[in-house]
Amino acid sequence: MAKPDKVREVAADYVSTVAPSLRLTYSDYCEIPPGQQRYELIGGALRVVPSPSVIHQEISKRLHRALVEWIEDRGLGKVYFAPLDVVLSEYDVVQPDLLYVSNDRMEIVKEANILGPPDLVVEVLSPGTVEWDRKIKRQTYARFGIRELWLADPESRSIEVETLTDGDLSTSGAYGPGSTLRSPILPGFSLSVDIVFP
Repeated sequence: MAKPDKVREVAADYVSTVAPSLRLTYSDYCEIPPGQQRYELIGGALRVVPSPSVIHQEISKRLHRALVEWIEDRGLGKVYFAPLDVVLSEYDVVQPDLLYVSNDRMEIVKEANILGPPDLVVEVLSPGTVEWDRKIKRQTYARFGIRELWLADPESRSIEVETLTDGDLSTSGAYGPGSTLRSPILPGFSLSVDIVFP
């Protein structure tokens, strides 16, 4: 485990997406002093998570509402939103915008975090996070067995749904303006894409 002073120094200086010489663990991550910044840990590399914009928050809110109405009102599981640590391994900790954990897997829901892969993760793309979300986080989600990933893109006003197949996430649907999103892991669920984007 890295020393707390070194963790604070790394956090203060911002570690880029390139793997740092210091590989941090979740214990190290928990030593970062609370502040205005949010962080994620991928492969032991610390990354600052930019604050969401107003549009980002609006999209997250609308998706959250739709998921809660479908999932929680039917007693299928729980829906959570960032900031909440999803601990995938000692070296991999993410904070997806939204996530769903089914009743069958509620043992991964702990008081302070989610300890394991959720069933569904939703990421709202931002200009500063598109490459990170589409490549690095997507690969991480696939590696740890997250069953479904939604990528909501405010620029194109579209949502891409990816499902886990043979250890990789592949596109099962791309939904643009005027279309209705369907979820392979939520049979019967449908959502008009037009109501998601302000």
